[in-house]
Amino acid sequence: MAYYVFLTNFTDQGVKSVRETTKRADAFRAMADKSGAKVHTLLWTLGKHDVVAIVEAPDDLTATALSLSISALGNIKTQTLKAFDAADMNKILAKMA
Repeated sequence: MAYYVFLTNFTDQGVKSVRETTKRADAFRAMADKSGAKVHTLLWTLGKHDVVAIVEAPDDLTATALSLSISALGNIKTQTLKAFDAADMNKILAKMA
């Protein structure tokens, strides 16, 4: 399983219905579970992004499908970053020339 960071921002639609944001977060967790992914952390933030989620998924295709599925609902825009834990980073470092 790989880690992904979802950086999200509310759309105009998402801001208009912001009182539903925690319910939408629960729906996102269920959507992730159904797709074979797991939401480890979901935080509402101040600054450039409105919500940050740490998601574990079996592959890039699953993570991308999850990101597109949640974005297609119209409440948020997402940017997805692939992330590496220390064990993976050590493997990367071992492959360096």
